[in-house]
Amino acid sequence: MLFHSSLRKELARSFGATLIALVTVVMTMTLIRTLGQASRGSFNPSDVMMVMGYTVLTFLPNVMTMALFIACIATLTRMYRDSEMVIWFGSGVGLTSLLAPMYRFAWPILIAVAGLALFALPWANSQIEDIKQHYEQRGDLERVEPGRFQESGDGKRVFFVEKNQIDLRSGSNVFIATTENGKETVTSARNGRIKNMANDHFLVLSNGQRLENSVGKSDLKVSQFAEYGAKVGSGQLGAKDEAPLGSVSSLTLLAQASARDLGELSWRIGFLLAAANLIIIAIAASRINPRMGRTGNLVFSLFAFQIYVNLLSLGQSWIAANQIGFVNFMCLLHGGVLLASGVWLTIRHHNWTFRPFRKNPPNVVSRLHA
Repeated sequence: MLFHSSLRKELARSFGATLIALVTVVMTMTLIRTLGQASRGSFNPSDVMMVMGYTVLTFLPNVMTMALFIACIATLTRMYRDSEMVIWFGSGVGLTSLLAPMYRFAWPILIAVAGLALFALPWANSQIEDIKQHYEQRGDLERVEPGRFQESGDGKRVFFVEKNQIDLRSGSNVFIATTENGKETVTSARNGRIKNMANDHFLVLSNGQRLENSVGKSDLKVSQFAEYGAKVGSGQLGAKDEAPLGSVSSLTLLAQASARDLGELSWRIGFLLAAANLIIIAIAASRINPRMGRTGNLVFSLFAFQIYVNLLSLGQSWIAANQIGFVNFMCLLHGGVLLASGVWLTIRHHNWTFRPFRKNPPNVVSRLHA
């Protein structure tokens, strides 16, 4: 049908342009935030692009849902503004007839949103957590950069190396400050090298001195050494901490089915249901006066989408706190929005208007005869 094909083509163009614009904005904001995290030492600066890619992937369900809603609003608003909808209405096409071509266009996007929210989102979050944890659990010597004071992973030591050799296994003008077991020690040496023994890393210092002092006391001890060894790390990574909820797979959440798990599931499944409901809202809300601009509808779409997403976040916290059940919330929010948008679309389709009952005025002709 000509109506269906022309509508789907325009929706595809609008959705593509909107998605590219939104992804560009998200990538820019993500890059700024990722660079800030790297500068604070959350992960290796060389992994910035990788972390940014995973982070953008976690935003894609949200971005695609918003792009679909804006594309529907913009396309239908343009058709109203150019009086195309009047022609289609005159040929017997009503608002409810838009549901079939709209969902026929949107079903691949809905499947992509569901796949991203249920599977890609937790996988990307788990990859980000692995990168951060691996960087946090690296050895103390791997943290050291020439010419920069660097704190150890446990916060008990501060290292400084003026210059590393080419093989990165030795350095010159080494400084180590340690606070441990109620004692403060400052060790300095002209040279230092890394030596591996079993699964432990040792820093062997040459030609230096060591200052030791008890915290709160004046019992300073000074000693000089020709060679001194200090353990600075282990070759084995520690046990992995409990994974954040956002990085747990959807199948695991469904199998555990605790309150927190169901709250996270409601957030992920909510993207699919929200995208489906927003299409009906777009059809009902896109009717405008051709003499007016379409800015109002675009502003409305942004507010409506933001309110829907905020309700998803609120429901996630309510379910996690056992304030409402999973099924009850899903039916209340998504079922309620579906019912309200369906009623709104029906009113617009039949052009029903609310006219309060009022008594008819007396007939002018009858008054003249009287």
